[in-house]
Amino acid sequence: MAEETKQEAKPNKNKRKKLGAVILVTLIILGGLTLFFYLRYKATHITTDDAFIDGHIHTIASKVKGTIKHIYVTDNQSVKKGDLLIEIDPADYEVKVNEALSSVDVEKAKLADIEAQVSVAKDRVSEINARISAAKANLELEKANLDQAERDSKRAENLYKSATIPRERYEKTMTAYSVILARVKAAKEQLEQAEKALETQKSVVKQAEVLKSSQHSRIKEKEAKLDTARLDYGYTRIYAPADGYVTKRSAEIGNQVQADQPLLAVVSLGDIWVTANYKETQLEKVKPGQKAIFKVDTYSGTEFKGKVDSIMAGTGAAFSLFPPENATGNYVKVVQRIPVKILLDSDTDPKHVLRIGMSVVPTILVE
Repeated sequence: MAEETKQEAKPNKNKRKKLGAVILVTLIILGGLTLFFYLRYKATHITTDDAFIDGHIHTIASKVKGTIKHIYVTDNQSVKKGDLLIEIDPADYEVKVNEALSSVDVEKAKLADIEAQVSVAKDRVSEINARISAAKANLELEKANLDQAERDSKRAENLYKSATIPRERYEKTMTAYSVILARVKAAKEQLEQAEKALETQKSVVKQAEVLKSSQHSRIKEKEAKLDTARLDYGYTRIYAPADGYVTKRSAEIGNQVQADQPLLAVVSLGDIWVTANYKETQLEKVKPGQKAIFKVDTYSGTEFKGKVDSIMAGTGAAFSLFPPENATGNYVKVVQRIPVKILLDSDTDPKHVLRIGMSVVPTILVE
């Protein structure tokens, strides 16, 4: 009986050994396959947990000082680009606009007077030019008369010497010559006086033109002050620069605010992205345009999609406040992280549930 029992136990033991060998081989094969697919997955799916939602934050500040008169938004309210957010009391700036407008009107009235003076001065120049033309014509006429009188006087002198004409006629001819000579001299003096008057009047016109140009400059200066006053008046109404949600509102009605003082912020959730800080050793195969998927801690059961937009031109440490100085002699190699910008697909977050700063675990598909 004992021998039969031993003979039956040997086949069972051999079966168990064979079964154990099969199980071991199966486990090795499964382990190898698992390791193969895991390594392949890790090689084609680049993941990091150092990532967050990033986006545009528009800090709204006042450009002028004053008292807040109205606030038209509340915290976390959705606004559209161009919506009125805050109004600062415009009374003081309205007064400045009116003062500047009055100054412009006064200077324009002065300009009208100066232009009238210029016009009168130019008319006077035209009159003097007409006088000069008349004086020149008169001088030419008198010179012609003088030439004739000179010939007549010489002829009369010869005739008188030959006793052909009486002395009385000779004296009348010589007197006429003297009169015409005096008239030529008077015509020259009139022409010279007119020409001097013309030069004087041209100086008057030039001075008036200079005064007119100066007045134009003064008007431009006053208009510039008017434009500045109107701009300041317009700055009393603060509008949303983009679509988004109101956050960090510190403004209250009645508060005194200064220029450049932050009052609230507008966060644009329609234009957000993921900033993923990958290790430099992970980026060998990462390129713009590759697909990416990511999960957000807040919505652990939801998967969002996007694509790689760009890789930053330097590591985060290189742009820090105190970048490392590797040439100081105490260099220790540390794996650096390089920010990667991942854009969201247009249909992956239609309800804008993602918020700036949320922690993200993105995975880039490098195949």
